[in-house]
Amino acid sequence: MSNKKILVVEDEAEIKQLIVLHLKREGYEVDEVSGGEGAVRLLSEKEYQLVLLDWMLPGMSGLEITRWMRSKEKLQKTPVLMVTAKVEPENIAAGLDAGADDYLPKPFDTLVLMARVNALVRRSQWLKTQNEPNTQSSRILTIGVLTLKPDEYEIHLEESKMDLTKSEYKLLETLMHNQGKVLSRERLINEIQGSDVNVVGRTVDTHVFGLRKKLGAYGDLIETIRGIGYRVKYLEPQK
Repeated sequence: MSNKKILVVEDEAEIKQLIVLHLKREGYEVDEVSGGEGAVRLLSEKEYQLVLLDWMLPGMSGLEITRWMRSKEKLQKTPVLMVTAKVEPENIAAGLDAGADDYLPKPFDTLVLMARVNALVRRSQWLKTQNEPNTQSSRILTIGVLTLKPDEYEIHLEESKMDLTKSEYKLLETLMHNQGKVLSRERLINEIQGSDVNVVGRTVDTHVFGLRKKLGAYGDLIETIRGIGYRVKYLEPQK
């Protein structure tokens, strides 16, 4: 993993040392800074496979750094794992809506930390393959038993086309394109809202309930993140 570089932005010295130790043991190259301005400088100069970010930092907050990253084209798809003591549902939702890919509350188990890190790095590599040359085959997205065919406006479950409403299609399409990433209800509403699609509040839950019924035995592909929103499970690509 020596070509995989991670930026750790954490102002608590002991926690930063612990995180860096475990990342290096896993084979990652690591840069570390304690404040927001230093993070912005490094992100402007280097390319990282993941940014591991505390919320409460001197100078720019982790939330502000995440928003800044998502405003820069070259950083829009760089995974962000927010590791913070701010654990109320509204805080988690705010972090995810700002553009974080995952959220790990402090205190954390290092096994869980490394599992989240490795999953985000794998997901990032997989997404890069999906964004390569815009051929018909590269536009088709397969996640386990689900296949998204955007040109046909279809999603197939195993070999059968799913009978989806427009809202259900947009919802599942959005979740599939963000495989492994937690999306808040507000984010999902913004993603799928359109002139002919009206989704508000808890109606997202109703659409998810309908999707799970149509997925049958595979309904657990859509995971509920209590108090926050939903995600489609990350599944290793079949070789």
